[in-house]
Amino acid sequence: MSETDIRKYAELMGELGLTGLEINEQKGSIRLERNEGGRAGAGAAAVPAELEAAQQSVASSYTEVKSPIVGIFYQASMENAEPFVKVGDKVKKGDVLAIVEAMKLMNEITAEVDGIVREVCVQNGQAVDYSCTLFRIEEQG
Repeated sequence: MSETDIRKYAELMGELGLTGLEINEQKGSIRLERNEGGRAGAGAAAVPAELEAAQQSVASSYTEVKSPIVGIFYQASMENAEPFVKVGDKVKKGDVLAIVEAMKLMNEITAEVDGIVREVCVQNGQAVDYSCTLFRIEEQG
């Protein structure tokens, strides 16, 4: 099963509001899951304009590191090892922040900017979607 197929199924899950999907084809089989609290549903209340403006100004001062793939998020290279980074750690562009496992492949997630880790947005061992925000880094000049 190709990465394009996986992305297509992940997008379909979002469109239909599904939290899980299992596909069995001759090309292979895959099970996708996402955290139900990760996205607002279609019936979510509208956000007041002032709050939305405040959220945008906060978001603009941070760089969000997003998952490039669907998989399982790990903060360390091994179960009992120290996390690659914690909130408050200084990082440089290219530093390893975490790993996302997809189909038994470990994909390193690296910092896109120099800065300070201000938020780890997902929990260790959590399933993440494509483009799910993993970290927020405050940029340092």
